[in-house]
Amino acid sequence: MIDSFDLNEPLVCEGIVGDGCGGGRIFFIKDETLYAHDPLSKENRELLKDIKKAKSISKRGCIVTIECQEQKIEFDLSKIAPR
Repeated sequence: MIDSFDLNEPLVCEGIVGDGCGGGRIFFIKDETLYAHDPLSKENRELLKDIKKAKSISKRGCIVTIECQEQKIEFDLSKIAPR
């Protein structure tokens, strides 16, 4: 999928350790899908599909915010089941 991440890209952001859910993971959008990348296991977990015309992504606490051309999506990481 993706081997390296440019944190300066608008569709990539990093979860800060200690800032709620997903700390230390990298969140990115590829092919209209939101993923969480775990740098330790090197696994990508699919979180949300059908993201149309995404312009940017950011994370604060347990909320990943996706700014799209026509809408804003707030995805709550605390509501997904752990693996």
